[in-house]
Amino acid sequence: MKHVFLVCILFVVCDSRPARAHDGPDPLAHWIFTAENVRGDSVLARLGPNVRLGPGNRILAGQSSPSLKMTGQQAGLVVEPDHRKMASVLPQRDLSVGGWVAIDEPSSWGGLVGVIQDNGGTERGWLLGYKDDRFCFALASTGSDDGDGKLTYLLSETCFEPGRFYHVAGVYDGETMKIFINGELENTSRDQSGDLLYPIGGSPFVIGRYQDADEFFPMQGRIRELKFYDRAAKDAWVKHDYEHASDLVSLPEFSDDRTQRMVVEPYLQNVTTDAITVMWQTGQAAESIVQYGETSDCESVQQGSKGSLHEVRLTGLRPNTQYFYRVVVDQEDVEMIGETGASTEAIAITSEVNTFQTAPDQEIPFAFAVISDTQANPKVAEQLSSMAWEDRPSFVLHVGDLVDRGGKDDDWRDEFFPGMAPLISRVCLFPVLGNHEDDARNYYDYMSLPDPEYFYSFKYSNAEYFMIDSNRNVDPESEQYRWLEKRLAESDATWKFVCHHHPPYSSDENDYGDLWKTNKSQRGDVRMRDLTKLYDKYGVDIVWNGHIHSYERTWPLKAGQATDAGGTIYMITGGGGGSLETPGPFRSFFENVVARGHHYVMVHLNGKMLELRAYDLEGRVFDSVNWTKSTGRTR
Repeated sequence: MKHVFLVCILFVVCDSRPARAHDGPDPLAHWIFTAENVRGDSVLARLGPNVRLGPGNRILAGQSSPSLKMTGQQAGLVVEPDHRKMASVLPQRDLSVGGWVAIDEPSSWGGLVGVIQDNGGTERGWLLGYKDDRFCFALASTGSDDGDGKLTYLLSETCFEPGRFYHVAGVYDGETMKIFINGELENTSRDQSGDLLYPIGGSPFVIGRYQDADEFFPMQGRIRELKFYDRAAKDAWVKHDYEHASDLVSLPEFSDDRTQRMVVEPYLQNVTTDAITVMWQTGQAAESIVQYGETSDCESVQQGSKGSLHEVRLTGLRPNTQYFYRVVVDQEDVEMIGETGASTEAIAITSEVNTFQTAPDQEIPFAFAVISDTQANPKVAEQLSSMAWEDRPSFVLHVGDLVDRGGKDDDWRDEFFPGMAPLISRVCLFPVLGNHEDDARNYYDYMSLPDPEYFYSFKYSNAEYFMIDSNRNVDPESEQYRWLEKRLAESDATWKFVCHHHPPYSSDENDYGDLWKTNKSQRGDVRMRDLTKLYDKYGVDIVWNGHIHSYERTWPLKAGQATDAGGTIYMITGGGGGSLETPGPFRSFFENVVARGHHYVMVHLNGKMLELRAYDLEGRVFDSVNWTKSTGRTR
C-alpha cells in the first residue's frame, strides 16, 4: 500500500495582543493549488511570485481536497532559479512556514518548500521538508554555535502514519527553532541564532523538491497549500489553526489509482551499431511508445506492448549517430488541470527528451565509465553518475551489487534507478551480477542483455567485453569457463576486457582473512583464479571487479606473478556507494595502487592507446594510467 500523508497548516502570525483568526500580517508568499488559481500553464499566487506547473505536475480537480499532484523524476516546481531575485520576498530573520502536503513515497531527503545548500562545509538557507518518516525544519543562521553556517535539521517526534492528515509548522524567532505537529510543539533547538544565512550562489527556491547545487530529490505526492511569513508564529496560533481545520484528520486515505506515473524513468540497454533498447516502468499497465529521431522533434515512433515494465528495441539506426528520444505513456481519463488547462480527456505522461549514441561500425576513439557496488546509496551514486556524464562516456560498465537486496522492488525503483538516472538515461548500462542481486527475477526483468544475460559479451569499436557471473561456477568444467575460452580464442579485438564481481586479487583488510588479527589471508577470491589462466593465455588487458568497497589497481600479472612485459591488470572499482572498506597492513606483491573512498573510473581508447583515470567524489583524479598497446608499457 502506498504511504500517503497529508499535512495541513493555515496559521496566522501575530504579536501578543488579542486578535481574531483573520488578524495578523499577510504572508510574504502564499500558494493554493486549486483549479481556480490556474491560468494557462501557471498557478497564480495569492501573494508572491506565480509558478509554472511544468512536466511531472498537475492540479487534481474534483477531489475532497484538490491539490497539486507530483509524480516522476521531474516533479516539483521551481519558483525562482536564482533565489537572490526573491530578496524582497524572502524573510531575513524571523520565519514561519507551513502547508498542506501529501507524501506518497517517504524518502531520506524530501523538500516541501524552501531554498537550501547542503554540501559539506557549504550549508545555508532554510527548508520545510521531511527525512524518512518524520517531518523536518532546517535552517542556517549567522549566529550558529559553530559560526560557519551549518544547517540544523529539527525533526518531529511524530512519525508518519499512512493515510493520516497532519498539521505541521516550522517557526524561527531569531533565537529558537520550533516544529509543530497537530498543533503541539514537538521539538525545539537553540543551535541557530541571528539572521537567516542564504546560499551565496544562485540556489533555486523550490516547491516539492529537495534541490541544491548538486542534489535533486523530487517529491512524490500532493501539495494543497504553502505559505511563509517574516514573523514568528505564537504557539497559541499554531494550535488555533490546527483546531480550525482539524476535520481534515478524519478524511479517508486519498486514492489516485486512476493516475499513471513513471515508476522508473527511461533508461538504455544493449546498444549496437544499428539498435538500442529503451526500458521504463509505469505504476500500472499502459500502452506506451518511444518517439525518436535525429532531431529533438523525435519524428519516428516505435510502439511498445501494453504492460507496466516496458521494453522497446529501436532498430534500423545509423552507426555512430546521435539520436534523441522520449517516452509517451497513455493515461486513463482523469479530471485535471495542467499546462494546457482543464480536461477530463485521456492524457499522456511524456518523459523529457534525452539523447543516445549508437556504436561505431569501424575503429574510432571512444570512452566508457566503470562503477560498482552502488548498493542502497542513491545519493552517492547520483553524484558519481552525474560526474561521469560530464565526461560523456559512450556507455557504462557496472561490476555488480547494483542494489542491496535484489528481490526488493523498492531497492531498484527508489535507489538504483534514481541514483544512476543521470547516466543511464543517456548511455547504455552493461552490468554483471553481484552477490547482492541474489540472482533475483528483478535483475532479469530490469535488464535487457545478450543471452543468456547472466553472462554475455559485446563489442564496441576495437574492444570486446566479456561479462561473467562470478556467483556461479567458473571452474574449467563449468559452462561459463568453456564459453569464455571459446569467445576469447575467437576474438580479434585489439583490447580485451573482462568484468566479474568477485576479485581474484585483493589487498582488503578482512574479506579473505582478518589481517589485523593474523597474517593469513587468501588475498582474493581463490575460485576466480581459475579464470586468470584464460586471461594469461588469451591476452586479456584489464579485469574489472567489485565486491570490495574500495579501489585497487594491480601491477600487470601473469602466471600469478607481477610482470613488466604483457600481463593482465586487475582493478577493483567498488566505490559506487556501499559502506567503504580499507586495505590491510601488508603490501601484497600484486598491489600497485589502493585507495579508500567513493569513486568511478573513466577509460579512453584511441587505437592502441589507453588512458585511464579514477575520480573521487570531489572530482579529483587520484589514479591514472597511460598505456601504449604496442609496447605493453604503462606509465
